[in-house]
Amino acid sequence: MRFLDAGEFTADRPWGAVDITEIDTATVRLHWTDRPYIWHVNDGPEVFVVLDGAVDMHYREQGEERVQRLTPGQICFAEVGDEHVAHPVPEARILVIERKGSI
Repeated sequence: MRFLDAGEFTADRPWGAVDITEIDTATVRLHWTDRPYIWHVNDGPEVFVVLDGAVDMHYREQGEERVQRLTPGQICFAEVGDEHVAHPVPEARILVIERKGSI
């Protein structure tokens, strides 16, 4: 058994992560960040759970940029082809479940 305290986790760089496990072809990672990620388009489904802090999830829908603030306990599900970028406010700890090798 393994226990992690998400609220205490920090990394040596933005979006640094600890790999928790792999389930079949999916990875489960705990990320810490204090800087935005990059705009990207999902090449596989992604579950994004804010555990600590807040994240402004910027996404494009029909060519228009939108923003949804995620706070602890809120979940974002991004499907294949969804274009988005996460902006921590001011820092966040996030559980991400996605296909191994996804960006």
